[in-house]
Amino acid sequence: MSRHDHQRNSQRPKRNQTPPPPGWRGWFVLTLFVGFAVVLAGRAFDLQVLDQAFLTKEGDKRHLRSVSVPAGRGVIKDRNGEPLALSAPTESVWAVPGAVLEAPDKIAPLAHELNIPVSELRSRLESYKGRQFLYLRRQLAPTDARAVMAVDAPGVFLQREYKRYYPAGEAAAQIVGMTNIDGRGQEGLELNRDDYLHGEPGSRRVVKDRVGRVVEDLAEFQPPQAGHDLRLTIDSRMQYMAYRHIKAAVVKNDAKGGMVVMLDPTTGELRAVASYPSFNPNDRDSIDPSGVRARAATDVMEPGSTVKPLLLAKALDSGLFDTDDVIHTKGWFMVGRLTVKDFRNYGDVDFAKILQKSSNVGAAHVGLKMGAEGVWRAYNDFGFGDITGSGFPGERFGVLKDFYEWNNVETATASYGYGLAVTAFQLIRAYGAIADDGMLRSLRLIEGEGADMHAPPKRVLKAKTARTMRHLLEGVITPAGTATKAAIPGYRVAGKTGTARKAGTGGYNADRHQALFVGMAPAEKPALVTLVMLDEPKKDAYYGGAVAAPVFAAVMRDALRLLRVPPDDPGVLTASAETRSNGAGT
Repeated sequence: MSRHDHQRNSQRPKRNQTPPPPGWRGWFVLTLFVGFAVVLAGRAFDLQVLDQAFLTKEGDKRHLRSVSVPAGRGVIKDRNGEPLALSAPTESVWAVPGAVLEAPDKIAPLAHELNIPVSELRSRLESYKGRQFLYLRRQLAPTDARAVMAVDAPGVFLQREYKRYYPAGEAAAQIVGMTNIDGRGQEGLELNRDDYLHGEPGSRRVVKDRVGRVVEDLAEFQPPQAGHDLRLTIDSRMQYMAYRHIKAAVVKNDAKGGMVVMLDPTTGELRAVASYPSFNPNDRDSIDPSGVRARAATDVMEPGSTVKPLLLAKALDSGLFDTDDVIHTKGWFMVGRLTVKDFRNYGDVDFAKILQKSSNVGAAHVGLKMGAEGVWRAYNDFGFGDITGSGFPGERFGVLKDFYEWNNVETATASYGYGLAVTAFQLIRAYGAIADDGMLRSLRLIEGEGADMHAPPKRVLKAKTARTMRHLLEGVITPAGTATKAAIPGYRVAGKTGTARKAGTGGYNADRHQALFVGMAPAEKPALVTLVMLDEPKKDAYYGGAVAAPVFAAVMRDALRLLRVPPDDPGVLTASAETRSNGAGT
């Protein structure tokens, strides 16, 4: 063997020789791999076991949604079931702004179908691109909504909503009220009974993708509960008539406003409550705030001579006076520094003539004999200074100061309707007691709210006294009275005029008046009591007998015919034109 072969053989490792152990670098790499595997296994255990519920919930937040299912709002109906407010299904268009902006070519056609300027739509989308929800248009008709969806813009969806409609329009707006665009009550009975009408929306669980599209409808569903219907005591036919007549009278007399209230005296149910100016609840953009409030419940006024029948009825009922008692007047008399005046000198007057001529002097003599407490108690018994029980939101208490604050001047002026303030609801309720043989009843606007929700009827006059007062009030409608224009052919009418100066910051204004007439028919057994008020009629003949009484006659004539109330005196005819022209008074 050569020396070179020997060297080669000596360099070959022996087959049974153990390789040398790895160095520190090898152990380091191996440790890293093992540690990484342990961390992965621990993290997997953490995610799959320890944090599974949390992560599932977070994942659901990004994909599962609870979609609200709107509930239909209850219908408001009149006493005959005719709708005064109802809801119709509509579609609202909403979008995920970022998704729409990813398709800029769709913005112009989308704006066209939404009837929005392109620049305005693009600006709104840009302003809210970080959000996942933006209303584009609310409460569209279904056909218009389908046209919007036909654009096929990404991230645009429909949502079912309900829109409120008011078939009676402005005629019943102040009593019925209105809702906002979200279907919540804002005015009137819509506000007062909002929870009852609103209902409870339902919900359903869905899976949505990143741009808000529903990709799966899950089985979880909570059905909506529709709101309850509300039936009013109002008769929409009378409501239309009352509104039409008072609107015409306000325009004819260039008045600031006016109202008509009609009452069934045997039940306390209101049949019509109309005032002008009003508003159209179907056109929210045109609403004038001055026409929103229901003046019959919220506005107070000095009643003027319309309180005289209440005062005299209490004087008769107490036995302090008899209808034949004579009061000596000379057209005026002094009470302290106050001069009480009549329109002219009526001489000696009994109760019939005090009412017929609307004598302030006669009423003041009666009130002074009754005394401050007696006059105050008479008005308080008839419900002045208290709400009527109608349940209407914002109803006022009126103003009736405690009698211990009265002196003779205040007692005298209160006797003919100054120094106190009432609502139309309070005044017609008091006349309802005269019509119902002395029973004072709570007013009612909603059917089904009976004795369990109202104070029971209270007797405030003997039945005989109430019937006597109705007979005396018939004299006001005769040619010798102040309200010949309130006469209705075929019916005996009882009522009283009133003309009150309006008070301002500087005292009473001789150029600003409220003209009133409150009456009932048929006088023997009244089916209806009606109040008419015109606020600040501008024409020279601003007296209640001249401007309010004709409205009463027109409204009552139509209403009695509608109710088919038979005439109680076919021989009664309207006054002649000559008598009417001479019949203006307070």
